[in-house]
Amino acid sequence: MGPSAGQTKRITVYTTPVCPYCEHAKAYLIEHGFEFTEVDVSIDRTGLRELVTMTGQHGVPVIRVGEKAIVGWHPDRFRELLEGPTRRI
Repeated sequence: MGPSAGQTKRITVYTTPVCPYCEHAKAYLIEHGFEFTEVDVSIDRTGLRELVTMTGQHGVPVIRVGEKAIVGWHPDRFRELLEGPTRRI
């Protein structure tokens, strides 16, 4: 899957600097040519509030594509998020 599927939707990755899964997610997105905005919730309080409002928790990474999101890094779920029916997690 290339970036064409996800580039019509805005991708945001909520991270912290000590999260290894955040690094995996960002590396995957970069490797596959996806543009994304990173929000480091350890220093961005507005981003942290968005994360908690969206998911009800503080866990990272959270990958948001448009209005849909997944908690944690799962490449298969990310692809479903890009391609699948609308759902919020």
